[in-house]
Amino acid sequence: MNNELQKRIFTSITLLTGIVFLTFVDPVVFQISVFLIMIICYLEWSKFNEYYFKKNPLKYFLIKLFGVIYLTFVAYSAYHLRGSSFEEAIFFIFILSICASSDVGGYVFGKSIGGKKLTKISPKKTVSGSIGSFITSLIPIIFCSFFDNLNFIIDFNFVNIFFVLLISFFCQVGDIFISYFKRLNKVKDTGSILPGHGGFLDRIDGMIVAIPVAYIFDSLNFIV
Repeated sequence: MNNELQKRIFTSITLLTGIVFLTFVDPVVFQISVFLIMIICYLEWSKFNEYYFKKNPLKYFLIKLFGVIYLTFVAYSAYHLRGSSFEEAIFFIFILSICASSDVGGYVFGKSIGGKKLTKISPKKTVSGSIGSFITSLIPIIFCSFFDNLNFIIDFNFVNIFFVLLISFFCQVGDIFISYFKRLNKVKDTGSILPGHGGFLDRIDGMIVAIPVAYIFDSLNFIV
Protein backbone atom coordinates (compact mmCIF):
# COMPACT_ATOMS: atom_id res chain seq x y z
CA MET A 1 0.00 0.00 0.00
CA ASN A 2 1.65 3.25 -1.12
CA ASN A 3 1.86 6.41 0.96
CA GLU A 4 -0.79 8.28 -1.03
CA LEU A 5 -3.35 5.52 -0.54
CA GLN A 6 -2.46 5.29 3.15
CA LYS A 7 -2.97 9.05 3.48
CA ARG A 8 -6.27 8.91 1.64
CA ILE A 9 -7.61 6.04 3.74
CA PHE A 10 -6.32 7.58 6.98
CA THR A 11 -7.82 10.98 6.16
CA SER A 12 -11.16 9.45 5.10
CA ILE A 13 -11.37 7.37 8.29
CA THR A 14 -10.29 10.30 10.49
CA LEU A 15 -12.77 12.72 8.95
CA LEU A 16 -15.56 10.16 8.98
CA THR A 17 -14.82 9.29 12.63
CA GLY A 18 -14.83 12.98 13.56
CA ILE A 19 -18.08 13.60 11.73
CA VAL A 20 -19.68 10.50 13.31
CA PHE A 21 -18.76 11.81 16.75
CA LEU A 22 -20.12 15.29 15.98
CA THR A 23 -23.28 13.78 14.49
CA PHE A 24 -24.15 11.76 17.59
CA VAL A 25 -22.82 13.93 20.39
CA ASP A 26 -25.56 16.57 20.09
CA PRO A 27 -27.65 18.08 17.23
CA VAL A 28 -26.65 21.63 18.22
CA VAL A 29 -22.94 20.75 18.28
CA PHE A 30 -23.41 19.14 14.88
CA GLN A 31 -25.06 22.27 13.45
CA ILE A 32 -22.31 24.54 14.78
CA SER A 33 -19.61 22.19 13.42
CA VAL A 34 -21.18 22.07 9.96
CA PHE A 35 -21.45 25.86 9.95
CA LEU A 36 -17.75 26.23 10.86
CA ILE A 37 -16.67 23.70 8.23
CA MET A 38 -18.67 25.54 5.56
CA ILE A 39 -17.00 28.81 6.58
CA ILE A 40 -13.58 27.18 6.17
CA CYS A 41 -14.65 25.79 2.77
CA TYR A 42 -15.86 29.24 1.71
CA LEU A 43 -12.56 30.84 2.72
CA GLU A 44 -10.66 28.19 0.74
CA TRP A 45 -12.97 28.66 -2.25
CA SER A 46 -12.50 32.44 -2.23
CA LYS A 47 -8.74 32.23 -1.70
CA PHE A 48 -7.76 29.76 -4.41
CA ASN A 49 -10.12 31.32 -6.97
CA GLU A 50 -8.45 34.67 -6.50
CA TYR A 51 -5.65 33.82 -8.96
CA TYR A 52 -7.89 33.39 -12.01
CA PHE A 53 -10.70 35.83 -11.16
CA LYS A 54 -8.85 38.70 -9.44
CA LYS A 55 -8.44 40.62 -12.72
CA ASN A 56 -12.21 40.80 -13.09
CA PRO A 57 -13.79 42.09 -9.86
CA LEU A 58 -17.33 41.33 -11.03
CA LYS A 59 -16.56 37.70 -11.87
CA TYR A 60 -14.66 37.31 -8.61
CA PHE A 61 -17.63 38.71 -6.69
CA LEU A 62 -19.99 36.33 -8.51
CA ILE A 63 -17.79 33.30 -7.87
CA LYS A 64 -17.66 34.20 -4.16
CA LEU A 65 -21.41 34.78 -4.12
CA PHE A 66 -21.92 31.36 -5.65
CA GLY A 67 -19.74 29.91 -2.86
CA VAL A 68 -21.84 31.57 -0.16
CA ILE A 69 -25.17 30.47 -1.65
CA TYR A 70 -24.14 26.92 -2.47
CA LEU A 71 -22.30 26.17 0.78
CA THR A 72 -25.23 27.59 2.73
CA PHE A 73 -27.45 25.10 0.91
CA VAL A 74 -24.99 22.31 1.77
CA ALA A 75 -25.22 23.27 5.46
CA TYR A 76 -29.02 23.45 5.20
CA SER A 77 -29.14 20.01 3.57
CA ALA A 78 -26.83 18.49 6.19
CA TYR A 79 -28.93 20.01 8.97
CA HIS A 80 -32.15 18.47 7.64
CA LEU A 81 -30.57 15.12 6.77
CA ARG A 82 -29.18 14.86 10.31
CA GLY A 83 -32.55 15.81 11.76
CA SER A 84 -33.10 15.28 15.47
CA SER A 85 -33.57 11.53 15.80
CA PHE A 86 -31.10 8.67 16.11
CA GLU A 87 -32.48 7.08 12.93
CA GLU A 88 -31.87 10.27 10.92
CA ALA A 89 -28.33 10.48 12.30
CA ILE A 90 -27.68 6.90 11.16
CA PHE A 91 -28.96 7.74 7.68
CA PHE A 92 -26.69 10.80 7.50
CA ILE A 93 -23.68 8.65 8.42
CA PHE A 94 -24.80 6.16 5.78
CA ILE A 95 -24.59 8.91 3.12
CA LEU A 96 -21.11 9.92 4.25
CA SER A 97 -20.01 6.27 4.22
CA ILE A 98 -21.06 6.01 0.58
CA CYS A 99 -18.98 9.09 -0.22
CA ALA A 100 -15.91 7.78 1.62
CA SER A 101 -16.19 4.32 0.02
CA SER A 102 -16.62 5.87 -3.42
CA ASP A 103 -13.54 8.08 -2.98
CA VAL A 104 -11.24 5.32 -1.77
CA GLY A 105 -12.51 2.86 -4.41
CA GLY A 106 -11.92 5.38 -7.18
CA TYR A 107 -8.34 5.85 -6.09
CA VAL A 108 -7.59 2.13 -5.64
CA PHE A 109 -9.10 1.05 -8.97
CA GLY A 110 -7.67 4.03 -10.84
CA LYS A 111 -4.15 3.44 -9.56
CA SER A 112 -4.12 -0.35 -9.85
CA ILE A 113 -5.84 -0.63 -13.23
CA GLY A 114 -5.26 2.73 -14.89
CA GLY A 115 -6.35 2.95 -18.51
CA LYS A 116 -8.40 5.53 -20.37
CA LYS A 117 -8.70 8.99 -18.86
CA LEU A 118 -12.16 9.97 -17.70
CA THR A 119 -11.85 13.68 -18.47
CA LYS A 120 -9.27 16.28 -19.45
CA ILE A 121 -10.35 18.40 -16.49
CA SER A 122 -8.62 16.04 -14.08
CA PRO A 123 -5.93 13.93 -15.81
CA LYS A 124 -5.60 11.57 -12.84
CA LYS A 125 -9.25 10.46 -13.13
CA THR A 126 -9.73 7.27 -15.16
CA VAL A 127 -12.69 5.27 -16.39
CA SER A 128 -11.52 2.33 -14.28
CA GLY A 129 -11.39 4.60 -11.24
CA SER A 130 -14.94 5.78 -11.90
CA ILE A 131 -16.20 2.20 -12.21
CA GLY A 132 -14.31 1.34 -9.02
CA SER A 133 -16.06 4.21 -7.24
CA PHE A 134 -19.45 2.81 -8.21
CA ILE A 135 -18.50 -0.69 -7.07
CA THR A 136 -17.09 0.26 -3.67
CA SER A 137 -19.92 2.73 -3.00
CA LEU A 138 -22.14 -0.34 -2.56
CA ILE A 139 -20.16 -1.53 0.47
CA PRO A 140 -22.23 0.47 3.02
CA ILE A 141 -25.58 -0.82 1.74
CA ILE A 142 -24.25 -4.38 1.59
CA PHE A 143 -23.02 -3.98 5.17
CA CYS A 144 -26.41 -2.62 6.20
CA SER A 145 -28.13 -5.63 4.67
CA PHE A 146 -26.72 -7.74 7.53
CA PHE A 147 -28.77 -5.62 9.94
CA ASP A 148 -32.11 -5.79 8.14
CA ASN A 149 -33.87 -6.45 11.44
CA LEU A 150 -33.25 -2.80 12.35
CA ASN A 151 -36.08 -0.75 10.87
CA PHE A 152 -34.02 2.41 10.38
CA ILE A 153 -31.54 0.76 7.98
CA ILE A 154 -32.50 1.12 4.32
CA ASP A 155 -33.44 -2.06 2.51
CA PHE A 156 -31.20 -3.77 -0.02
CA ASN A 157 -33.38 -3.37 -3.11
CA PHE A 158 -33.14 -2.02 -6.65
CA VAL A 159 -34.36 1.50 -5.82
CA ASN A 160 -31.92 1.94 -2.96
CA ILE A 161 -29.02 0.46 -4.92
CA PHE A 162 -29.77 3.00 -7.65
CA PHE A 163 -29.81 5.72 -4.99
CA VAL A 164 -26.37 4.64 -3.71
CA LEU A 165 -24.93 4.65 -7.24
CA LEU A 166 -26.46 8.08 -7.78
CA ILE A 167 -24.73 9.39 -4.66
CA SER A 168 -21.45 7.93 -5.93
CA PHE A 169 -21.99 9.62 -9.29
CA PHE A 170 -22.49 13.02 -7.69
CA CYS A 171 -19.48 12.45 -5.44
CA GLN A 172 -17.43 12.07 -8.60
CA VAL A 173 -19.07 15.16 -10.10
CA GLY A 174 -18.06 17.14 -7.01
CA ASP A 175 -14.50 15.88 -7.28
CA ILE A 176 -14.27 16.89 -10.95
CA PHE A 177 -15.96 20.25 -10.28
CA ILE A 178 -13.37 21.28 -7.67
CA SER A 179 -10.58 19.84 -9.84
CA TYR A 180 -11.73 22.08 -12.70
CA PHE A 181 -11.40 25.22 -10.61
CA LYS A 182 -8.07 24.11 -9.15
CA ARG A 183 -6.78 23.56 -12.67
CA LEU A 184 -8.16 26.95 -13.72
CA ASN A 185 -6.29 28.63 -10.88
CA LYS A 186 -3.14 26.51 -11.29
CA VAL A 187 -3.20 25.20 -7.72
CA LYS A 188 -2.64 21.67 -6.45
CA ASP A 189 -4.70 21.99 -3.26
CA THR A 190 -7.59 24.17 -2.15
CA GLY A 191 -5.79 24.95 1.10
CA SER A 192 -3.35 23.67 3.70
CA ILE A 193 -5.48 23.24 6.81
CA LEU A 194 -4.91 19.47 6.69
CA PRO A 195 -1.11 19.03 6.66
CA GLY A 196 -0.05 16.78 3.82
CA HIS A 197 -3.63 16.47 2.58
CA GLY A 198 -4.55 19.97 1.38
CA GLY A 199 -7.70 21.80 2.38
CA PHE A 200 -11.15 20.78 3.52
CA LEU A 201 -12.51 21.19 -0.01
CA ASP A 202 -9.91 18.70 -1.26
CA ARG A 203 -11.27 16.09 1.12
CA ILE A 204 -15.01 16.76 1.06
CA ASP A 205 -15.43 17.90 -2.55
CA GLY A 206 -17.65 14.90 -3.28
CA MET A 207 -19.65 15.24 -0.07
CA ILE A 208 -20.67 18.85 -0.71
CA VAL A 209 -22.43 17.72 -3.87
CA ALA A 210 -23.72 14.37 -2.59
CA ILE A 211 -25.29 15.76 0.59
CA PRO A 212 -27.69 18.20 -1.16
CA VAL A 213 -28.59 15.48 -3.68
CA ALA A 214 -29.31 13.02 -0.86
CA TYR A 215 -31.42 15.65 0.91
CA ILE A 216 -33.49 16.34 -2.23
CA PHE A 217 -34.14 12.65 -2.88
CA ASP A 218 -34.89 12.00 0.79
CA SER A 219 -37.38 14.89 0.74
CA LEU A 220 -39.06 13.26 -2.25
CA ASN A 221 -39.28 9.96 -0.30
CA PHE A 222 -37.20 8.28 -2.98
CA ILE A 223 -35.51 5.92 -0.52
CA VAL A 224 -37.60 2.90 0.52
